[in-house]
Amino acid sequence: MGNFYYGHMFGWGIWGWLMMPLFWGGIILLVVWLVREVGGSSSNQPNRALEILKERYAKGEINKEEFEAKKKDLSN
Repeated sequence: MGNFYYGHMFGWGIWGWLMMPLFWGGIILLVVWLVREVGGSSSNQPNRALEILKERYAKGEINKEEFEAKKKDLSN
């Protein structure tokens, strides 16, 4: 049975104990990175709010004074 496993830890010996936490840590970091990339971040929200404001102004839903006031609020 020892030949099937190539000795202890599938041939990795003591390195198996060191590599396994690194492997799982890398997997966790990859998942966190993917979630942040796909899910977006809140740093894009001010830009999106300004885009919506511009769209509303272009559609005539708000006048120039409202546009300028809201734009100023967003920049603060």
